Amino acid sequence: MGISLVSAHPRGAAKTLSKKQQARRVLVVLGLLAALPVLALLTCQLAVLTSASSKHTDSLAALPTNRVGLVLGTSKYVAKGRHNAYYSQRIAAAAKLYKAGKVEYLLVSGDNRTSHYNEPVTMKRDLITAGVPKERITCDFAGFRTLDSIQRAKAVFGQSKLTIISQRFHNERALFLAGASGIDAVAYDAGTGALPTGKTAVRELGARVQAVLDIWVLRRRPKFLGEHISIGKE
Repeated sequence: MGISLVSAHPRGAAKTLSKKQQARRVLVVLGLLAALPVLALLTCQLAVLTSASSKHTDSLAALPTNRVGLVLGTSKYVAKGRHNAYYSQRIAAAAKLYKAGKVEYLLVSGDNRTSHYNEPVTMKRDLITAGVPKERITCDFAGFRTLDSIQRAKAVFGQSKLTIISQRFHNERALFLAGASGIDAVAYDAGTGALPTGKTAVRELGARVQAVLDIWVLRRRPKFLGEHISIGKE
């Protein structure tokens, strides 16, 4: 009786991958891992841009009228005591909107962490110099971040409709935060409307990722809230 030979590799057993195939699989996995941050970044950018679409403009005629304009804070000076163009543009734009009757009141929101740095007081002083009556300006001293400024405008100052005043790139992010916070907002693009470059552009990319995480994942709230403050009501 003959003896049948059994194959060394049982039927259905996986074949050993060659070194070339193993290397190819490793590269595919590494490529997918490298693509994840890019995909996340693109998702955040799309979320911000989609929410802001058609809600911001640099045209005074095209801007709807709202009772309150929210001026987002920034430093008046940058490195070596140079004037911050973003700050000057926001002040000029806010005064322009008030004088044109596009807003009745201005809520200036910014950082007030120390006695030597007070964005809201500085903005109010410069708006008065620009011709806005002091009684038409309210300060929010706890606008440490854009998220704080937006959410406090509703939670503390009772505003469910707003005109946001900042640069275009900042307005887009602020509009995303406003929409997610249940605020019906439009925005006026101060300055030339040009997109940021260099370090500012990199910071804005990171800020947009953080904004999406704050809303979709972390569900963050302002650092401080507090009692209700009326705007324009004695």
